[in-house]
Amino acid sequence: MQIVNVKDIGILAVEKLLKKPSFDQVELNPRIREANRKLFGADLSAAEIVDRIVNDVRAEGDAAVIRYTKLIDRTEFKPDEFMVTEAEYEAAEKEADPEVVESLRRAADNVRTYHQEQKPNSWMTYRGQGSILGQSVIPLDRVGIYVPGGTAAYPSSVIMNAVPASVAGVKEIIMMVPPKNGKINPYVLIAAKLAGVSRIFKIGGAQAIAAMAFGTETIPRVDKITGPGNIFVTLAKKAVYGHCDIDMLAGPSEILIVADKTADPVYTAADMLSQAEHDMLASSIVITDSAELAEKVAIEAEKQLSELPRQEIARASIEKNGLIVIAEDILQAVELANVSAPEHMEILTEQPFQLLPYVRHAGAVFLGAYSPEPLGDYFAGPNHVLPTGGTARYYSVLNVETFMKRTSIISYTQPELDRVSDDVIRLAEAEGLEAHANAIRLRKLK
Repeated sequence: MQIVNVKDIGILAVEKLLKKPSFDQVELNPRIREANRKLFGADLSAAEIVDRIVNDVRAEGDAAVIRYTKLIDRTEFKPDEFMVTEAEYEAAEKEADPEVVESLRRAADNVRTYHQEQKPNSWMTYRGQGSILGQSVIPLDRVGIYVPGGTAAYPSSVIMNAVPASVAGVKEIIMMVPPKNGKINPYVLIAAKLAGVSRIFKIGGAQAIAAMAFGTETIPRVDKITGPGNIFVTLAKKAVYGHCDIDMLAGPSEILIVADKTADPVYTAADMLSQAEHDMLASSIVITDSAELAEKVAIEAEKQLSELPRQEIARASIEKNGLIVIAEDILQAVELANVSAPEHMEILTEQPFQLLPYVRHAGAVFLGAYSPEPLGDYFAGPNHVLPTGGTARYYSVLNVETFMKRTSIISYTQPELDRVSDDVIRLAEAEGLEAHANAIRLRKLK
């Protein structure tokens, strides 16, 4: 893990370290490149592989989905086997630990309660001479959520994507999740039932995204796709955008911790590793005004690493993307955090709420020693589908409005139209649109 001091290398050098490459600039590791050579018979880039899969699924439908699921996930399904059956739900309920199920239920309740408060309202307002203006907020008809199923299973992702869609009033929620040895994790299936998912398909990767975007003989076309995934899933979402909507282009997980001398190095190191274990590409950063804390966190992180079951992944992440920055003062630390615009920002300082007004760019902010990032991942209520790669500068957290659209409502009476008609005609003529002007002129009171 690298430790740098702003005084030693300068503010511009630190800002360069904090800025992340675009998600599609990520290099595939040698193991994945070799696997792709074997699968596709050529050394293709991730973008080339995704383009091939997306185009094939669009052209061939179910046949391409079957072919790529067999090739990549080593699972062969017939179209009538794509969807999770009631028997599979029942088997999941028998297999699951009741205490874990109860915790999932409480988490879903918290997420639902939080998101119900976000729901926007349709409205109408009366203006002059009987005219009416308003807005109709309408849920999408059908959405698709993608849930990863690679190195770990994520029932929390099911809840975070499906519950706000359900609260929004989406008529049908379909879910795609890659199978492991032909099966779906039982907690993922149970979470789907709790969250209001309508149908689940045992399909993953770029072929799942393409199938939802274009529809196949078996899989319905959706209006929007949400949910995180690997580089192939993300590139597929980018490729199909415009044929349907997407939530965002998500990259590897990130945490940035702003800490002062009062922060507990044990907590700070643990929170860094909570993201590092996700992915070798995950980013874990601490910015502090205390050189003493920086040293203690580095030592503690190494100590905790040795005890993690996912040590190999976490160590690779920390060694490549772990960073501790020693700032000149705590306000500079927050400003550097804004430069990074992290997915998760923790503020571990003596008075964390005093720094909150200075935070401009973060997916979610966790204030104080007893609000660690995993609380938001699983249970607190706010959504954990957050912008990554610095996109918190302009993207928002996934929310109820992600699954809704707004339609404007305009109703003028003839007297009110007549009152404003000269203005509209002038503006239309200024743009050279005589037919626009004429549509108003013909309605003027004689």
